[in-house]
Amino acid sequence: MTEIPIDDRGFTLGHGLFETVLWADETLAHWDDHVERLERGCRALRLPTPDREQLRKAALVALDAAGSPIRAAVRLNWSAGSGDRGLDPPAEPSPRLTASAAALGAAPGPARLITAHVRRNDRSPASRLKTLSYLDNVIARAEAREAGADEALMLNTAGEVACAAAANVFWVRHDEVFTPDLACGVLDGIMRRQVIAACHGLGVPLQEVYANPGRIGWTPMFLTNSLMGVRPVASLDGRDLPNSPLIAAIAKAVSRASK
Repeated sequence: MTEIPIDDRGFTLGHGLFETVLWADETLAHWDDHVERLERGCRALRLPTPDREQLRKAALVALDAAGSPIRAAVRLNWSAGSGDRGLDPPAEPSPRLTASAAALGAAPGPARLITAHVRRNDRSPASRLKTLSYLDNVIARAEAREAGADEALMLNTAGEVACAAAANVFWVRHDEVFTPDLACGVLDGIMRRQVIAACHGLGVPLQEVYANPGRIGWTPMFLTNSLMGVRPVASLDGRDLPNSPLIAAIAKAVSRASK
């Protein structure tokens, strides 16, 4: 077990980044995309970027420690490292890398969503980064669980649809696909990019928009993240949503592109 010092800024301040990577078919899926996003985050937080080979080695060591599962979630944490008391980082930060892996079971079925009261802060640069501080998302997910749902739909400070607690959000209307614009406080998801590419490949119009829940209506919706791929939404706030054959087609195209 890796011991983290009590002065580690990732522990005391949430100062750092993480990536969660799917291990399947003996491959770290979309590895370069994850590493590049981590590097972009480092530039935003003014942290040194990790060595790519060091990251890969850490992921493989974590998988071995987990018993070499066939399918797993690999989490890489890049903490800002140790520092003095207070907010100011050391003049020369020395980030700390930790990694873990956990076996994944069968893919989940369609999701049941509720709209959370917790708002996504679209005005914060952290909303576009996978920082070690994910407390708003944790609270939103807890609210969903308490309501008997699987996942929480989060609106931003303007009341626009932003994302789910641990996923990007898409919806379908008149054979056209929509997703919130990144400026809504949305993480630039790895699978979000894959879906956008798949829509272009299928000739399906896709728009990145600013939309309040009323503009979406009760249309087919789906969620995406690196571990589950494309997941249809069964219901929102207790009301069943229709399905769309486009969702299955997009899921198939994304899966095919990932191999």
